[in-house]
Amino acid sequence: MAQLTVVQAVQQTLMQEMERDERVCVLGEDIGRLGGVFRATEGLLDRFGDLRVMNTPLSESGIIGTAVGMALYGLRPVAEIQFLDFIYPAFDQIVSEAAKMRYRSGGQFTCPMVIRSPYGGGIRGGHYHSQSSEAYFAHTPGLTVVMPSTPEDTKGLLLASIRLGDPVIFLEPKAIYRTVKGDVPEGDHVVPIGKARVARDGGDVTLVAWGAMTHTALKCAEEAQKKDISVEVIDLRTIVPWDRECVLQSVRKTGRVVILHEAPRTGGFGGEISATIAERAVDSLRAPILRVTGFDTPFPYTLEHVYMPDQKRVMSAVERVFNYR
Repeated sequence: MAQLTVVQAVQQTLMQEMERDERVCVLGEDIGRLGGVFRATEGLLDRFGDLRVMNTPLSESGIIGTAVGMALYGLRPVAEIQFLDFIYPAFDQIVSEAAKMRYRSGGQFTCPMVIRSPYGGGIRGGHYHSQSSEAYFAHTPGLTVVMPSTPEDTKGLLLASIRLGDPVIFLEPKAIYRTVKGDVPEGDHVVPIGKARVARDGGDVTLVAWGAMTHTALKCAEEAQKKDISVEVIDLRTIVPWDRECVLQSVRKTGRVVILHEAPRTGGFGGEISATIAERAVDSLRAPILRVTGFDTPFPYTLEHVYMPDQKRVMSAVERVFNYR
């Protein structure tokens, strides 16, 4: 079992799956000789050549449109968008073409493709390199949205995504690309899509997070333990589909819940989780559901540390629900 960072897990998983399945190919801006802006595709060009590792023009709509065509003709393309903030020129190709293909064709055609993109803040990227816009894609039937938080899950979920048979938005938390390291099983390690992970057991408060915010949640849980508050951390891993039963089971145990994400509050996926808990587990609640999120503003450069949820903000919410009477 190797110790890898998140970005190393991406690179090695792509290498492994391209070795296993000749239909898998990668495309995107600067992914060839450069290995991508974060070096996630480093070494692939030398190993597989430019017919399977394709540098593209700076055209997100072209990248995704090409990947859709490749998928329809039997390939398994993995398209990279350098930053999630740049994906919007390809929005029509994603939500009107890739997501609809199985349905509009009555199942005659599928679109087995993965769109990889780093998301979120934490690297002082400012307005155009820091957004967390997963909720846009969660609102589109036909798309699967995956957001891992560990190197092990990055490998397992990326393998599952490439093999799924339908389009996947695979969002990688760039803030922890190289700061989080962990054991990654060798070989065919696949993590089921749609299954959450109980990252920490607890009995007093449920703290739901995904992606990079999972690590903020775990730090908060450690701090809370010093105050005799037992926090259970749920790492969703995928938000479409999301593991309702795992979350509801935890909420029924603790009676208190805090939802954490770095996307803006209004329209954020935390609202969907909150509504589901209110509909299906309201009798178990002993305090109001609280959300700790980014703000309803463009992502700031100089105030990134204020915008992004931190341990202090999360701890304040945990204490509020714990002490609610």
